[in-house]
Amino acid sequence: MSIIKRYILRFHFGPFLFGTLLVMFLFLFQLLMRDLDKLVGKGLSIWIVIQLLTLNLAWMLVLAIPMGVLFSTLMTFGNLSSTFEITAMKTGGASFFHLISPVVFFSAILSIFLVWFNDKVLPEANHQSKILLYDINRKKPTFSLESGQFSTQIENYTILARKVDSASTGLTGVTVYDLSNSRQTNTISADSGFAVFVPQIEKLRFHLFNGEVIQVVPYEAKMYKRIHFKELILLLEGKGFKLERTPEGLISRGDREMRIKDMQQIVDESRKIVQESENKIKKIITTPPILLKEFHKNNHFTESELTELMKQDFSYLENQISTEMFKLSDYESRARQYEVEIHKKYAIPFACIAFALIGCPLGLISRRGNFGISASISLGFYIFYWACLIGGEKLADRGLMSPVLSMWFGNIIITFFSVFLLIRVNFENAKILNKIENLFYLINKNYG
Repeated sequence: MSIIKRYILRFHFGPFLFGTLLVMFLFLFQLLMRDLDKLVGKGLSIWIVIQLLTLNLAWMLVLAIPMGVLFSTLMTFGNLSSTFEITAMKTGGASFFHLISPVVFFSAILSIFLVWFNDKVLPEANHQSKILLYDINRKKPTFSLESGQFSTQIENYTILARKVDSASTGLTGVTVYDLSNSRQTNTISADSGFAVFVPQIEKLRFHLFNGEVIQVVPYEAKMYKRIHFKELILLLEGKGFKLERTPEGLISRGDREMRIKDMQQIVDESRKIVQESENKIKKIITTPPILLKEFHKNNHFTESELTELMKQDFSYLENQISTEMFKLSDYESRARQYEVEIHKKYAIPFACIAFALIGCPLGLISRRGNFGISASISLGFYIFYWACLIGGEKLADRGLMSPVLSMWFGNIIITFFSVFLLIRVNFENAKILNKIENLFYLINKNYG
């Protein structure tokens, strides 16, 4: 690799890391804001939170790398253009396409890496994240008591503590309403106590001191009992307060949690069923009833046969066709859905190359390598590309656009636009270079 190519790559690598990490940070911040209410107050360990965030970093990386490529390309060629280094390099004999080749080559390597990552790593990360988030949603909030507030977190129990010492977990003025037995109501009152969670048996253990238990049978005035105690231990059901992990295989995988070969297998099976339904519909339409066959054979109907034909109900044929049409539509939609996801796994990685090709001429045209200009242009193109991707997916799912075109439309538009700009910039730079060469020729001729 020549010195110029290494020099350009050194300029390119720093902004690429910065742009990629910045986009990932923004995605991570958005994720925390969206799911914060699902994490706070559930007593999750820091390891569980880190695990959830790490699993979500997979899809963030896939979306951030193309953005980082565009941002770094704009900054690199904008800086080199603003300091006239590009002009100096071209004066030294380097062509414009020679200068952009290291950036395009680096982007191609990233594209290959993302294709592998999308197929091998991302589906498993999405699936594990889905399972973990499902387990977190099932988990009840951490059991807690507030002074003077009724707590109904434990099923069939209402608990009141007049004063709660959060430092020592001590309770003062405790009342427990036991509604677990429909035939008998227990009201437990105690001067003091404390509560602990026993994870081994998933129970909440209440230690109560100096109180009484009042037992009342509804609608039976004589069935009343009061029991005094100095110390009482209550074991209440604590299931759901501990994070229970779902075993692997119990939660099915969606299209974003499957590898390409698995999705292609589903597409092939769906297409096969669609073809079978189409053949059945054609057979139903082209196969006449028995009496019509007889007419075709004899070329006439007797009066009795005609009367019998008029009495027959052919609605069963309509029902058969409706059933096959519904099956055809359902499996056709399923095939399109998985085809869209397959092409998305290739289209997003290719965006690295498309953004590199568009970033080189735009950086030269803008002649600005600062953060604001590069970030603004990158954001504009990224919004356009993402709108094409989301809009294309919606249109493909509804059958209004082919899955191939829906996922590659943004890449096609950006690539064509980049080719136009590359040719134009190269042509203009060639004219500028000729003027510089003519200037040096005149200087040498007159003063040489």
